[in-house]
Amino acid sequence: MSSTPTTRPRLSFWQIWNMSFGFMGIQFGFALQNGNASRILTTFGADVEHLSWFWLAAPLTGMLVQPVIGYYSDRTWTSLGRRRPYFLAGSILASIALIFMPNAHLLAGILPPLYIGAGVLMIMDASFNVAMEPFRALVADLLPTDQRTLGFSIQTFLIGLGAVIGSWLPYIFAEFFGVEKTAGEGVVPFSVTLSFYVGAFVFLIAILWTVVTTKEFPPDTEYSKEESLSPKRKTGLAQIVSDFARMPKTMKQLGLVQFFSWFALFSMWVFTTSAVATHVYGLPQSDTSSDEYNTAANWVGIIFGIYNGVSALYALSLPVIAAKVGRKTTHAISLTAGGIGLISIYFIHNPNLLIFSMIGVGIAWASILAMPYAMLAGSIPPKKMGIYMGVFNFFITLPQIVNGIIGGPVVKYFYNSQSIYAIVMAGVFLLIAAFCVRFVNDQDDPVS
Repeated sequence: MSSTPTTRPRLSFWQIWNMSFGFMGIQFGFALQNGNASRILTTFGADVEHLSWFWLAAPLTGMLVQPVIGYYSDRTWTSLGRRRPYFLAGSILASIALIFMPNAHLLAGILPPLYIGAGVLMIMDASFNVAMEPFRALVADLLPTDQRTLGFSIQTFLIGLGAVIGSWLPYIFAEFFGVEKTAGEGVVPFSVTLSFYVGAFVFLIAILWTVVTTKEFPPDTEYSKEESLSPKRKTGLAQIVSDFARMPKTMKQLGLVQFFSWFALFSMWVFTTSAVATHVYGLPQSDTSSDEYNTAANWVGIIFGIYNGVSALYALSLPVIAAKVGRKTTHAISLTAGGIGLISIYFIHNPNLLIFSMIGVGIAWASILAMPYAMLAGSIPPKKMGIYMGVFNFFITLPQIVNGIIGGPVVKYFYNSQSIYAIVMAGVFLLIAAFCVRFVNDQDDPVS
């Protein structure tokens, strides 16, 4: 029996909005993590050259969790549907982790706060991945081919919206509401802690919105029940390995683009706070608790919010640009803008000018979150959408793992602990990614 799905109905703008709304909550949490995890870990005693090792928690858990969740979500059908049970479970666990992350010092009687913080970071990342992985598959599940670029663009807009608020929240609490932005040594400022509490609430509510407002196609109408639910000769890990070995050609080509893109992003997330504090503000490396350092760290949250805001706005233009020049050219131009933006940070010593650098980063970020998935979806067999979206995550997590292992030693021994050079190298890698896009085979027709 054919595995080709029946024709999917076209969905309205608001139906697509609702199905992606949960991603706003996920990115709200991610933004808090990306903007503050290094700050929290250094508060608990981590050295700057060791930060990339702690950040390995994110890609390692993603590499393990996303293919497994993708595999099982392809084979799940409950009263909540196929993907939504995973959204809900992940959001509950992630919200708990967000509450615990800045409070690791309260458990200092059990283990050093640094170890507890690193452990909670890993749990938080695993939970984020459980909630996040099925969202990519959901868009591909429910939308016809000609609406997928729009679907991933709306998803990217909501990601940007959540990230702007999440990134700016500590600064807003500190500067506009007078919440303490400094604390005793080894204690996270309450402006950050309160932001994580709000993030936990927003994460859960946004996921619940998608769960309640979105309906999935049951297997017997989306695919033939025989092929969607029948036992396979290979199951579990064996099936994941088999599908990985037989991944579509387009996925392999996009994998190279993703490697350089996500290597760059990982460097940006890990080292921007240190780079801005030392290179732009001129603070010593050892300063991690002064008022000046926290001002610099809060400003990093602001500029991260700016790149996410640019991303949200630019995402809405992606379908129009892609329709005129093609998805490959759109992605290549966007990555080039991001590379130029990161490299420009080296030449900046006025913190306000970092806003202009982040415009380029935001353009690249919007495209990274949308265009590879829009190009990939047409090359994936529909009945394997979940597992292949999970397997594609390998090309996101692997470069982060490589960077996490070598990034710290490179900064310490090659860059003399000057993290600004890690940011410059990130910009170069985005330019390399832009060049690699030209080799991608972009197709629209779904594979049977």
